Amino acid sequence: MLTRKQQELLLFIHERMKESGVPPSFDEMKDALDLASKSGIHRLITALEERGFIRRLPNRARALEVIKLPEAYTSSLQPRRGFSPSVIEGSLGKSPAVAPKAVEEASNSVSVPVMGRIAAGVPISAIQNNTHDITVPAEMLGSGEHYALEVKGDSMIEAGILDGDTVIIRNASNANPGDIIVALVDDEEATLKRFRRRGASIALEAANPAYETRIFGPDRVKIQGKLVGLIRRYH
Repeated sequence: MLTRKQQELLLFIHERMKESGVPPSFDEMKDALDLASKSGIHRLITALEERGFIRRLPNRARALEVIKLPEAYTSSLQPRRGFSPSVIEGSLGKSPAVAPKAVEEASNSVSVPVMGRIAAGVPISAIQNNTHDITVPAEMLGSGEHYALEVKGDSMIEAGILDGDTVIIRNASNANPGDIIVALVDDEEATLKRFRRRGASIALEAANPAYETRIFGPDRVKIQGKLVGLIRRYH
């Protein structure tokens, strides 16, 4: 969930860009939110970017792009689209899964919705809405329903999963020990970890010795899918 100030800033940027096509300056944002300094605006912008609501465009002054708006603001304007995995800020498992759609049968490729960001580190809230689609080879997927998530963090580097990668996830509610899964902890925080069992408890194991294995009671963890593929861009 966004804080009140985060939402106020997001809507202010959105309305200003609708009016003029240009994002407001940091001074204008500071005045609009009645903050004492621009450092508070920097923190709000960073939080909105981490949650996938805005994007900062490189090498351009005052370059912000609003990617999505809060669900409460947009629900009356348009229907929600795509699969919404239950790795969402407190509003979980409400939307039906949607199977990936074929882009072109002849190309043997499939379009998969990117549903936001997943933590490979300290758990962060994932994003609820389909931000964009990516095209992947059909043979990567197999059967079932799939979605993609952008990786944030370095806790799975020894499994070959790096910060900035995009992981392809098959929607699933159970897993075998050793599977890399999307785990929902306490119905509000999502993380990408290796699944283990410790007696009746569930262990979420990192692939980086800098991170400890975290142990939870079985009622605190829900499996939201299993890793089936990974996409990496080189810059």
